[in-house]
Amino acid sequence: MQTLKFKTNINCGNCIKAVTPTLNREAGAGNWQVNTANPDKILTVSAAQLSAEQVVQAVEQAGFQIQVA
Repeated sequence: MQTLKFKTNINCGNCIKAVTPTLNREAGAGNWQVNTANPDKILTVSAAQLSAEQVVQAVEQAGFQIQVA
């Protein structure tokens, strides 16, 4: 299982709610988390079959900015 980290603009509970369906579908529930206390709003994804490009595309489609950390 690989762990991917990204800088995002997912910065509050409502943002997390908005991106949850997309990330649950792509990475699976429980396989991702956002550290909103970190200034870079770090999204950590642990998924064996998911590439960084797939995560970036999913988060951008949900309306958020993201880049590989």
